[in-house]
Amino acid sequence: MSTLNERFTRGVALEGLIKQMSLSGVLLLTVATSVRAASCESLSSISLPNTKITLAQSVAPGKFVLPDHPWPKNPGFENFDYASLPTFCRVAAEARPTSDSHIKFEVWMPSSNWNGKFQGTGNGVWSGEIWYPPLAQALVRGYATANTDTGHEGAVDDGSFALNHPEKVIDFGYRAVHEMTVQAKAIVTAFYGRAPRFSYWNGCSSGGKQGLKEAQQFPMDYDGIVAGAPGNYWTHLVASLIPIGDATRPDSVHYIPPSKHQLLHKAVLAACDSADGIKDGILNDPRRCVFDPNQLLCKGKGDSDCLTASEAEAAAAIYRGLKTRTGRQLYPGLAPGSELGWAFIANMRIPGVEHFRYLTFRNPSWDYRTFNAERDVARADELDHNIINATDPNLTRFFGHGGKVLLYHGWNDPALAPQNTIDYYNSVRLFVGNEAANNSMRLYMAPGMGHCGGGEGPNQFDKLAALETWVEDGKAPERIIASHRQGSMTDRTRPLCPFPQLATYTGSGSTDDAANFVCSAAK
Repeated sequence: MSTLNERFTRGVALEGLIKQMSLSGVLLLTVATSVRAASCESLSSISLPNTKITLAQSVAPGKFVLPDHPWPKNPGFENFDYASLPTFCRVAAEARPTSDSHIKFEVWMPSSNWNGKFQGTGNGVWSGEIWYPPLAQALVRGYATANTDTGHEGAVDDGSFALNHPEKVIDFGYRAVHEMTVQAKAIVTAFYGRAPRFSYWNGCSSGGKQGLKEAQQFPMDYDGIVAGAPGNYWTHLVASLIPIGDATRPDSVHYIPPSKHQLLHKAVLAACDSADGIKDGILNDPRRCVFDPNQLLCKGKGDSDCLTASEAEAAAAIYRGLKTRTGRQLYPGLAPGSELGWAFIANMRIPGVEHFRYLTFRNPSWDYRTFNAERDVARADELDHNIINATDPNLTRFFGHGGKVLLYHGWNDPALAPQNTIDYYNSVRLFVGNEAANNSMRLYMAPGMGHCGGGEGPNQFDKLAALETWVEDGKAPERIIASHRQGSMTDRTRPLCPFPQLATYTGSGSTDDAANFVCSAAK
């Protein structure tokens, strides 16, 4: 019997093809083997360019052990249960496309019942570790899947890896995800003896940015991309986190205590909740909400149920977003209704400071109190050279091969401004034209949903299934049903509508039942 490496060399050398793919972004769809790998463990012997397989191991059900790291595990997934995983082939690898690159990634492949598809998964902020929960979620759906540490080791709030390491910045910006995608597909092809039929990206926050970067720069890597709450305008986003974080930290003179987040939230709902015809505790479109924090200004000596002048101004600044002294908007503000999540961003100043310390000024001692929005953001933009930012509206090549983008964002997101996603969506429409955009891109704004999930509104929905139906069957999602759970019970469902449509109550039946809503143009 021929060895695995011998099988790969039939026709055209795999290594040559992968090198070509790394340069051109062309998918590995033509490479196929007549016989699948003898075993998962035999994958350790395959030859990949600039890449070393460090682990090829079959994992029995319930036997996966989360690797140990000195920093917190994947925020939001700390208690993820891996016991339900089926038997799978776990491959770990290290890619070194440059002398200063060290990109770790893992590929997980179900040992049986593979759905014939590949899913790349994202991670968050500065994260320098493999995110295992998205791998597990993809695996249980039958996907072969991959995730990368983005080319460095470190916590989500640590950008120090970038200091004097421009190649690692490029790895973080886009190269690690692309290399992972190309090499992972080669590994999947070797294991199953055939290439994936479809390839999808699924990520939120920084993961959403990674997906958009793939569509913009390597349009042939994926057939469909789920990009949630994308941090795609990275340099402006991280700049906005400095003043926002300052308003939510106890050591700041601009601090708004959490007790007053609730005060603000109740005032916002009182002012705007019924504007959509339903009083349900969520704002259907916060852009229609007119609310001034100054209406809560203290009139006497007590300040427990009112805002001081400093607190009111800090709240107004959060809603206003980052602007220059002349009023030019650099990054949108958070939407009214997001107040209950503001405690979440108490430490969000740190990732912003890290960018300006290690990438913009390359000075670990840079003092964030010297931050000047107009001057410093311009400097950050100048140095980015389209490395991390993913704002290019030209998705012509991605749409041209049938690629689809499903964007989503929670209106109550307390970290990344929802308006930024709308701005990017509109920029693509303007560039490619309405017809092309309608055929290939959808945006779903989720009322009451927080950052990538959670919140008071319906926040759980199967965006991947909607994308699969669109890519594979040509049926664009006209509405996606989202649910809200209280404990183990679903207490509300609501349709998410393609932007700019809104979910409109028909006037009869329960307002907690999606069946009683239609998607209609905003009035």
